[in-house]
Amino acid sequence: MAPDSRGTTPGTRPGVRILVVGGGYVGMYTALRLQRKLKQRLKSGDAEIVVVTPEPYMTYQPFLPEAAAGSISPRHVVVPLRRVLNDCTIVIGEARRIDHAKRTATVTTLATGEDGTGALEIAYDEIVIAPGSVSRTLPIPGLAEFGIGFKTVEEAIGLRNHVIEQMDIASATRDPAIRDAALTFVFVGGGYAGVEALAELEDMARYTARYYHNIKPADLKWILVEASGRILPEVGETMGTYAIGELRGRNIDVRLDTRLDTCEDRVAVLSDGSRFPTRTLVWTAGVKPAPLLAATDLPLTERGRLRCTATLGVEDMPHAWAAGDAAAVPDLTASEPGRETAPNAQHAVRQAKVLADNVLASVDGRPLKEYRHAYVGSVASLGLHKGVAHVYGRKLKGYPAWLMHRTYHLSRVPTFNRKARVLAEWTLSGLFKREIVSLGSLEHPRAEFELAAGGGSGTPGLPGPGRQKGPGESPDDPRKDS
Repeated sequence: MAPDSRGTTPGTRPGVRILVVGGGYVGMYTALRLQRKLKQRLKSGDAEIVVVTPEPYMTYQPFLPEAAAGSISPRHVVVPLRRVLNDCTIVIGEARRIDHAKRTATVTTLATGEDGTGALEIAYDEIVIAPGSVSRTLPIPGLAEFGIGFKTVEEAIGLRNHVIEQMDIASATRDPAIRDAALTFVFVGGGYAGVEALAELEDMARYTARYYHNIKPADLKWILVEASGRILPEVGETMGTYAIGELRGRNIDVRLDTRLDTCEDRVAVLSDGSRFPTRTLVWTAGVKPAPLLAATDLPLTERGRLRCTATLGVEDMPHAWAAGDAAAVPDLTASEPGRETAPNAQHAVRQAKVLADNVLASVDGRPLKEYRHAYVGSVASLGLHKGVAHVYGRKLKGYPAWLMHRTYHLSRVPTFNRKARVLAEWTLSGLFKREIVSLGSLEHPRAEFELAAGGGSGTPGLPGPGRQKGPGESPDDPRKDS
């Protein structure tokens, strides 16, 4: 599409076009508010909202640990964008470059490689840049080959299947070394993602062990590696210390002021000299801005985030807006100057509301509002009926904190449909036993057919040479073939 052909591609509506890049917290909530405010203009064709997102859904990430533990169905932690943003034009694809000087974004879609027409060039009048973040990795030997992330629903479900598969391997093998490595689970990163994922999966695996004749909960080895001297810094030092005691009380090895030096050959070597043969290494040690930001002509901070004003506009770039993980937004409530708002969901959802209103104000020539929100605190789950919270200066732990965690996030998950489904699943999980089934074959649904059609050696239904390799597996990975 040529830069001057606004209103013809991807939609056919003339008038102002607002391009939203990203379908996460900021992207979805901004588009949702714009959709409500511009309802009449959208119907008349005076406005168009285009949302570019790599996935057709928004993932409610605080529920990923419970999805991994089987407490919530994976489909219920995501919100289908086409249903929620029914008045927007949804483009499933990746924004590769933004040329704000020309007001164009270069986008590749699922059809780009099929039809041979190349990437789309979508022109816009206003742009909201909210591509989120990606895992921040380090050049640690073996990490790229064997590490497992925990940012997407696919990774969460894959990790659940993987943990149960390791228990199957440990139960079946006659090699003590393979058994010990299969039952050793190393998590790197003591923030929300690492602690909640480890706590929920340890809970699930401990429960699952009762159904194995030769695995006891004490056989499972869980290790949390954190480079700083504390975990869960968002809930405060006191609650963080309590969380460490709670985890260690469950025989979870919490290593503070410790780094992962290498994980080559499936051996996790820590900076304190410890060595742990393991088949599971989960990396949750922080995030970094999406690579798209480096492919723009917009100003960035030294950390690679978009330099924004308190009105959520990109500095010195009219008609460009950003919030969430991608934006460095000044915190007007902070006592010390120069402080930025934390890149978390609490700010992202609230920023989206102000951002949408400011986009409309910019279009209509009205004054802009500044974003101002004092951080109210945090809640974290440590497994079923266990948690920590520090909200409005009050500290809670144990069951009350866990209940607050669930109540808060149930109130925040988008749409009544998802709220009702999640609440129903929580209710049913309290009445019935946990699901302990691994559906790892879902990751490679054609493997069995390929094996049968190719006539390769092996028995259909059992692992064989025709199986494709999964996330975190090396080319000669024996994860399922041991």
